[in-house]
Amino acid sequence: MITALGYGTTGLSVGQRVFGLADWYRDGTLAEYVAMEARNLAPLPGDVDFTVGASLPISGLTAWQGLFQHGRLQAGQSVLVHGAAGAVGSMVTQLARLGGAYVIGTGRSADRQKALEFGAREFVDLENDVLEDIGGVDLVFDVIGGDIGKRSARLIRAGGMLVSIVGPSEARPADGLAVDFVVESDRAQLSEIVQRVRDGRLRTNIRNIATLDEAVAAFNPTKRISGKTIIRVRP
Repeated sequence: MITALGYGTTGLSVGQRVFGLADWYRDGTLAEYVAMEARNLAPLPGDVDFTVGASLPISGLTAWQGLFQHGRLQAGQSVLVHGAAGAVGSMVTQLARLGGAYVIGTGRSADRQKALEFGAREFVDLENDVLEDIGGVDLVFDVIGGDIGKRSARLIRAGGMLVSIVGPSEARPADGLAVDFVVESDRAQLSEIVQRVRDGRLRTNIRNIATLDEAVAAFNPTKRISGKTIIRVRP
């Protein structure tokens, strides 16, 4: 998380607490200072901790854009969320529930309780349950791809949507649409997301907080971690 050092006609002021997502072509994520366009930043309210703010841009924006911008989610629809206990999946689960959807989460058996706590109404253990037993759904949010992505395409109801963040789907719904996308920064969406955190409707999913010296090991864990890893650049 950063503090604005410069300002113009941006709605930001010097010294203001901000958070955001740098453009993908920029280096410097793990740095004390980084130059960013003001359009990629949003004010971070004083009652939101920097660590919480740091967990929101990629996961929150990915979930928001996948559900509402690309998936065109409507209240009353059903959503299948792969990796529902993960950093992105838990955000998708919560935002889909807030949007009035019926959410079915997937993952490993150890993820069941966490996915349910984040708002999934049902859970499919991909190692032991039969995915196809859930029947048809209106939207699939795929963070896995491969065979799971192919099988998920066959679950889409007429007019439904398969949304993927792992590249173009290898299979498309018979009577629906498939879209893959790369998340982009959006100030208005960031503000909507952080407001939901402030009023208690949205919870972050931080699993590990590491120092800058620990960054390489933190991003290459020896065991699977379900949740967001945060690197604290300064003590």
